[in-house]
Amino acid sequence: MSDVKRKIEDHGVIGDLRTCALIANDGTLDYLCWPNLDSPSVFSALLDSDDAGLFSLAPDWAHPRQQQLYLPDTNILQTRWLGPEGVAEMTDYMPICRQHDSLPRLIRRVKMLRGEARFTFHCSPRHDYARAQTTASAGPGYIDFSAPGQPTLRLAATVNMTLDQHAATGSFHLKAGEDVVFIFGSSDDPHVTALNTLHCLDETLHYWQHWSRQSTYRGRWQENVQRSALVLKLLTSWQHGSIAAAATFGLPEELGGVRNWDYRAAWIRDASFSMYALMRLGYVDEAQHFTQWVSRCVEHSHTDEMRLQVMYRLDSSTELHEMELLNLSGYGNSRPVRIGNDAWQQTQLDIYGELMDAIYLANKYGEAISQRGWQHVSRMIDWVSENWMQADAGIWEMRGEPEHFLHSRLMCWVALDRALRLGLKRSLPMPYARWDSARSAIRQDIWENFWHKEQGHFVSTRGGKHLDASMLLMPLVRFVSATDPDWLATLDAIKIHLVSDGLVKRYNINETPADGLQGAEGSFAACSFWYVECLARAGRIHEAHFEFEKLLSYANPLGLFAEEFDVRGHALGNFPQALSHLAMISAAFFLNRKLSGEETQWQP
Repeated sequence: MSDVKRKIEDHGVIGDLRTCALIANDGTLDYLCWPNLDSPSVFSALLDSDDAGLFSLAPDWAHPRQQQLYLPDTNILQTRWLGPEGVAEMTDYMPICRQHDSLPRLIRRVKMLRGEARFTFHCSPRHDYARAQTTASAGPGYIDFSAPGQPTLRLAATVNMTLDQHAATGSFHLKAGEDVVFIFGSSDDPHVTALNTLHCLDETLHYWQHWSRQSTYRGRWQENVQRSALVLKLLTSWQHGSIAAAATFGLPEELGGVRNWDYRAAWIRDASFSMYALMRLGYVDEAQHFTQWVSRCVEHSHTDEMRLQVMYRLDSSTELHEMELLNLSGYGNSRPVRIGNDAWQQTQLDIYGELMDAIYLANKYGEAISQRGWQHVSRMIDWVSENWMQADAGIWEMRGEPEHFLHSRLMCWVALDRALRLGLKRSLPMPYARWDSARSAIRQDIWENFWHKEQGHFVSTRGGKHLDASMLLMPLVRFVSATDPDWLATLDAIKIHLVSDGLVKRYNINETPADGLQGAEGSFAACSFWYVECLARAGRIHEAHFEFEKLLSYANPLGLFAEEFDVRGHALGNFPQALSHLAMISAAFFLNRKLSGEETQWQP
């Protein structure tokens, strides 16, 4: 990674439940989409050179020590510089948007704690993924940035700024106790020009800490679990109730490789898992908002309403056409850089199971399902009961020919199982015999067609002989006992073929024709945490505990995880990744109970 100026793991993330910004530990804001998470980027240096847009701010010291930390139980980020000359800190945050017509603001406050320093700053937004020609103009105490057809942005500051080649630049000197404030936002937002930060920090601090206090988790790794919960909340849209898979687009799964996707959308799968993780921690309001978002997704779908799309835009609209940004060189020269995601048009049967599991749990811990909601569920489960035997693209969104994947079968079984349980629990009308017959047929199909007698373990595709880490979900969704000898044989086979020092590959590419892409990828963070949970459920507590601690050591100093790890444990893929954090929460939750000697009863 020597040719990467600011690594993925060198970043913290802030946001306002509408969009997110990435800030490196050198004080550089090098990624921001505005005004929404899925809007075009205005700072894209993370995916190209600094010319693609950044906001750098740092003391003019030769070799300071750089640190980042969050204010406790918040998404307010502090970057610190320590050196012989003194100690300085910068606080970055985005006030929470409260109104539908409010616009995001990003506030940067630099303060000198000890000694003195001269600071240099450079702010150069580049609209529309750095494709538009951004021009800058100066006003009294601010500089505006505009481009044809794009929103006009404004930077205001409590120090003088100079206009230099369509960038806001300058320097200032601070002594101990002195500070400077910058506000970046819309030119139409009066709070920006007025430099109105009074109460902003206190209100934002209160919001995040109040939300954090609702957590019911009191076990080991509480700080790690809470940070992961804060990440999931940060990726949640307060307006729509959706959860983005990650904050970014285009970050590679292999340095220099082609597996560079846009994750600024809400996958039914990832969002459902996220709701499950948040509900386990006591956050039930998010579950209600999520189910409302799903209902809108069904209503907006261009296809049969019972054939859910794999993913939707954050506002529940349907089309996410994929294209390549030819102007960006990519993180570490990893091309192509893509926006949109053509997987929205794929068939992935597993999403019904993940969604139904989330609905079941939302009913268990939150409000009862409505009559109209149950009608939607009933039609969906009817469709699953008649179509579960189809080939599809699978959980990993294979771009080759559709196949019959074990995981898709498994989650169709979950969809039927949870619907039956919910119907019985709430005394709801349903065709019990038909759904139960389909559930039994899927179970039989899995045991007959996805169990390899000669090798003595389950396999990832019908009639195949290879493995896939998504099989780790089999005991987690209670399809098979975690101590069943046949499952333990499968777990051992996964350990031999997909696990390296606790890091788990999704699958071996050369054994998976449906992958359909060139190059390789890293180890998948979520699969690594699923592996830990499977070990714990199998009674291999000491092994699970050690592997879990190793995985925690691969988080960045702020406790954030990307999608994947390279062979050295460095971050790869989009960041921060919801699936990684929710899998960590699940593993921590169960492992803590086992280490504490608590009962771990069977519960669907």
